[in-house]
This record gives sequence, C-alpha cells and structure tokens, in this order.
Amino acid sequence: MLQATGAFASGSAGVPVAPVPGKVTMVDIGAKKCIPCKMMAPIMEELEKEYRDRAAIVFIDVWENPQEGPKYGIQLIPTQIFYDAKGKEVLRHEGFMEKAAIVAELEKLGVR
Repeated sequence: MLQATGAFASGSAGVPVAPVPGKVTMVDIGAKKCIPCKMMAPIMEELEKEYRDRAAIVFIDVWENPQEGPKYGIQLIPTQIFYDAKGKEVLRHEGFMEKAAIVAELEKLGVR
C-alpha cells in the first residue's frame, strides 16, 4: 500500500507525516484490513500516481500505528482529511469517499 516515499516525509516507524509541508495534502486514515478502507485502497493508489507532483496523497494505517488515531482525532475509519498548502485542515470526511468527491475537494484547494 502507500508508504512514505520520495517527497513524503516519514515520521516514527516509517509512518507518513501529514500534512506534507508546502503541499495540498489528502490523508486517508484507516486500516488495510477494514472493509471500507479496502474499498478506498485502489482509489488512493490511483490518486497517488495521478497527483504525484501536484499534491500529497497519504495513507496511515491506525491498526498498525495506533498512536496515529488520537493524533488526528479519529473517531472512525476510514477518515479523509484535506489540508491546504499551509497545513490548515479544511475538510474532514468519515467513511468511504468516492474518487470524484476527492478530486473535487483537491480542485477546490487549487490542485489541477
């Protein structure tokens, strides 16, 4: 699955850092084994490739990294959090999120 590579900073134990400084960031917080999270996985992989140089698309597994849930105030998974390029949270969505809805939010943040 998506891991911290290239431009992505990596925190403790290889956990991706979000938001990525200076970039619009969409972080999906879930678990590789949760059913709706599994449905999000191919969407996240597509988005990571499509937006590689334009936005940061990050996945954090809170079952493998339980300390990350409280850090982001997670109530349920999956949760998607969108940050502007200054690192300010601008939207939080809980549950499965379709690709078109994610793309629309990235476009609202100026990512083309």
